Amino acid sequence: MNKEQFDLVKNGKGFIAALDQSGGSTPKALKLYGISEDAYSNEEEMYDLIHEMRTRVMTAPAFNSDSILGAILFEQTMDREVEGKYTPDYLWEEKGVVPFLKVDKGLADEKDGVQLMKPIPNLDELLTRANERNVFGTKMRSVIKEPNAEGIRRVVVQQFEVAKQIIAAGLVPIIEPEVDIHSAEKEKIEALLKEEILNHLAGLSEDQPVMLKLTIPTVDNFYKELIEHPRVVRVVALSGGYTRQEANEKLAANNGLIASFSRGLSEGVSADQSDDEFNKAIADSIQTIYEASIT
Repeated sequence: MNKEQFDLVKNGKGFIAALDQSGGSTPKALKLYGISEDAYSNEEEMYDLIHEMRTRVMTAPAFNSDSILGAILFEQTMDREVEGKYTPDYLWEEKGVVPFLKVDKGLADEKDGVQLMKPIPNLDELLTRANERNVFGTKMRSVIKEPNAEGIRRVVVQQFEVAKQIIAAGLVPIIEPEVDIHSAEKEKIEALLKEEILNHLAGLSEDQPVMLKLTIPTVDNFYKELIEHPRVVRVVALSGGYTRQEANEKLAANNGLIASFSRGLSEGVSADQSDDEFNKAIADSIQTIYEASIT
């Protein structure tokens, strides 16, 4: 583990950019960017286009360590290059931004009000490659839709099991049990989730640091104990389908919680903008998310 990167993620001022749209969410991300599905005829062309978009974001002048602590990458992005360097090396060496990798393989079907992660069959192999590519940490996502105590317990058990495998490989895991913002009982889910996470954090040793990526809570500062927990490096928030303005307003009301937005980051940028227009739009986006993150 890189100590300089660890200190930056733990104590730095800023947020984490999520650039990890995968197979299922890439067409949507491209569409928001102004590239329709008839612009590519296969998956390879689609991934080329999304890498061009991500490259444009990462090479924008405002995309740097003044506001951004880390960036979460899709597996393919880790193996591709930006300006002649592998993406993780480009981020760290040129921008001072800490690279993370999305490692989950998507969501299983809903059961007991939750969607667990699908099995990750080649995780050890992927973690070896992540280390070779100088990645610092990982991210994996589950989703909770109902206040079903057994379902929520299974989500957290699975997340922490995978997290321990990631820690053993020398990386820092971001545990992401997303709560659906449209759930009628979101607050109740968050109470059950916090209790379950605290139980599992109590079982970690000093050399098992984790990060948490959570939906912005209904009750302001509800995750204070998690943010202050000695085993937690940082708690970051997902935008979860809120507009950037909504997400920023909710985030700003939670002290110590920082953003890790995907859709919120790229809102307002499009393929047909000139570089000046694009760079200005990204700079505005980064500035507002940064300001909401440092409260």
